[in-house]
Amino acid sequence: MSASYKEAMDPESQSLLPQQENEYAVPAPTPSGRRAYGLRHVLLAFGAGILSAVLVELALCSHYSLPFAFQPERPTTYADLANPDAGSTEVHKFPPASPTNAFPSLFPSNVGHAGPTPTGAEPALVATAPSYPLHTGAPHLLGPLALSRNSSKSSSDSSFDIFKHWGNLSPWFSVERGSFGVDSGPEAPPTCRVTGLHLLHRHGARYPTEWASYGGPANFSSRLHNAADGWNASGELEFMNSWTYKLGEEILTPFGRQQLFDLGVSMRMKYGFLLQNFTETNTLPVFRTESQDRMLASAMNFAIGFFGYPFDGQYQQSITIEENGFNNTLAPYKTCPNAGDRTKSDRAIPYVKQWASIYLKDALERLRPQLHGYELTIEDVYTLQQTCAYETVAIGYSKFCELFTEDEWKGFNYALDLYFWYDSAFGSPVARVQGVGYVQELVARLTHTPIAVHNTSTNATLDDNSATFPLDHSLYVDATHEVVVLNVITALNLTSFAADGPLPADHIPEHRAFKASHLAPFATNVQFQLLSCESHADPQIRIIINDGVVPLTGIRGCPEDKDGKCPVPAFVDAQRELIGKTDWNWACHGDWSVPPGPAWNTTTGDAPEPGSVFA
Repeated sequence: MSASYKEAMDPESQSLLPQQENEYAVPAPTPSGRRAYGLRHVLLAFGAGILSAVLVELALCSHYSLPFAFQPERPTTYADLANPDAGSTEVHKFPPASPTNAFPSLFPSNVGHAGPTPTGAEPALVATAPSYPLHTGAPHLLGPLALSRNSSKSSSDSSFDIFKHWGNLSPWFSVERGSFGVDSGPEAPPTCRVTGLHLLHRHGARYPTEWASYGGPANFSSRLHNAADGWNASGELEFMNSWTYKLGEEILTPFGRQQLFDLGVSMRMKYGFLLQNFTETNTLPVFRTESQDRMLASAMNFAIGFFGYPFDGQYQQSITIEENGFNNTLAPYKTCPNAGDRTKSDRAIPYVKQWASIYLKDALERLRPQLHGYELTIEDVYTLQQTCAYETVAIGYSKFCELFTEDEWKGFNYALDLYFWYDSAFGSPVARVQGVGYVQELVARLTHTPIAVHNTSTNATLDDNSATFPLDHSLYVDATHEVVVLNVITALNLTSFAADGPLPADHIPEHRAFKASHLAPFATNVQFQLLSCESHADPQIRIIINDGVVPLTGIRGCPEDKDGKCPVPAFVDAQRELIGKTDWNWACHGDWSVPPGPAWNTTTGDAPEPGSVFA
């Protein structure tokens, strides 16, 4: 480095150098009698002084060391382990509680001057289009980039869609035509026209619920965080060293809000023409939801999609209370005590555990060596799959999704089939009884007749009032939970979904009919479609779940029909018979029990009969 450069560009270095060339020069000897010392003596003395000072300092303060001294191997510290924040909960609170620039009066939502506002004709896609649009289910979400690499070569499927293999955590999608056994589409069959729609739908994608009987991302993240000073991860799990838990609890995610908005738009495009009936009768539609945050938010987002903003004055929103002691067909478990008894209502866990130990065996052996200081279990690995799904629908992408093969995702999907079969559908002893109240309301609407006796989860205060529960409308929309959708499917006696039951826990049945991802995904929707057909004297009804037409042959009096139709009078008679056979007091309040596991089973969703060995 040149002197001119150091002077111009390196002032710090320059300041450490002597300022004069003769700064350390020894003066010329004086004519005294004292001994003269040369430069060599001065430098040696100076060096000896420095060395002595260093040695004394080392003797007194052993924590100092020279840079060139031998360093013994240091013990492992937290820097070699996971970040202390690994597994901790990360929360971004928005909006701020008291923003400094909030001036509502300066930002009105309406300043007039709207310009021309004439409307056009209502859309009627389900009645007029030559085909039916399909819903792919996962805009704005990113799947795992490494899934193709992780695919097992023997069973790799280029059409594999991970979003369709998350059971009830899947975003809703249009099932393939014929998936449920009827080779027909949701569009009106030939010679028929749509006269009405009763829509039952689930809320959109949400954060995990407060508790989980098996797995649970929040439980796992807490265990990791509490032990963060004792573990680290490598290989495919290395990202976990700094991973934080970013999920909230139970409320809708941004994607979940979009799902319901899109569902509202979709239904307006298909069935908007039904609103003409309200114009002609000078009335407004009444839609129903519940008081839970995600339920109300789902209904509001659906309404914005269906009616547009602002929706005030276009419909009326009934908000039923979801709380213990309040009758509510959209949350029937709140007034059915046996539904709160986990020995009766949570029978799925032994089956899920057995199946998880089979399909996740290889995954555990593969992942366990990559997490050091923390012993992964089968339940932990299952939770990693849950976390993949929840993170994806919450923040758009999850690294956990890359950890598993196609076969392991198919196994996860079936684990959730087992869970909902035995907890909420045909394998649960409290499924039918929880769905029967909604079936009573459906029959009342179809027959334009009030409910005669309120002996289930129906709410007499609301259902006996024609303002809050009208009986003469052509369009109804009800929002509920996936468990209630499955309760209703069971109570309706849609037996084609029970054909493979009881579901085994040691293998996946080939071509199984019951799939939670098909029946109860986020924003699942059930259309009760009413038809007037030239070829039939009676009005007809069809049930369409996620755009798949369902066979009604399990309902007494409903014939085999290539389009899944059933005469409304026959459908109503059969449902009344099923309602009459369902004993709310016994199923919800009776003193009965069932053993865990396969020692007792049902494929109808009924409790054991009074007087039976298990009653």
